[in-house]
Amino acid sequence: MKYSCIIVDDEPLAIEVIKTHIGNLGLFDIAAECSNANEAFQYLSSDRTDLMFLDIQMPGLKGTDFLKTLVNPPKVILTTAFRDYALDGYDLNVVDYLLKPISYDRFLKAVNKFLNYESRGPGEKEDSKYLYLNVNKKVHKILINDIVYVESIKDYLTVHTSSGNIVAKHTISAFERLLPEKEFIRIHRSFIVSIGKIKGFNAHTIDIGGKELPIGPNYHSQVFEKLKYPYFKI
Repeated sequence: MKYSCIIVDDEPLAIEVIKTHIGNLGLFDIAAECSNANEAFQYLSSDRTDLMFLDIQMPGLKGTDFLKTLVNPPKVILTTAFRDYALDGYDLNVVDYLLKPISYDRFLKAVNKFLNYESRGPGEKEDSKYLYLNVNKKVHKILINDIVYVESIKDYLTVHTSSGNIVAKHTISAFERLLPEKEFIRIHRSFIVSIGKIKGFNAHTIDIGGKELPIGPNYHSQVFEKLKYPYFKI
């Protein structure tokens, strides 16, 4: 299934960046490209879309002011070069807020928020959340609750899940930003673990998924603070 989206931005280069990111992911059809709020309004008056990438600072009418005029708007990811507009965006209940220049990993995090929102019904449990990972031009759906730990080797990472392993060319820091902070801990420059799947630990290692993973010296204090067990000292 592909979702429909439109891009509303007065900067051609910004539109090209978003189009490139969308092309890499392969989950959206771009229904329209609009250079201002009037063009977007005309499109939405006669057509529906699932998601709108909306620039804030545009001539004539700001994106946030335009959004306030819509009676039944699509889901919105705001884009802007100005950090000061973030609060206005969240007041409008947008999916996410992307600061230009938009990196692919940050774009992917925003899209994952949209996909989780779309897939979860009113009574659906939190453990049904998932994320998408692009692997060799194929998109893999990974349930958050299935992830045991993540391992990084050079430019590649392996996502160890309860149903198997997925290897992708992706940095561990970018993947870390896709994960819920309350559910995962970075324990080493090469490892992220699921807190709920930890079997045991000592001052230097964590037992998870049948492995003993090392705790990096630079991560020691934050690991045990997050585990609420501050007794180990190095």
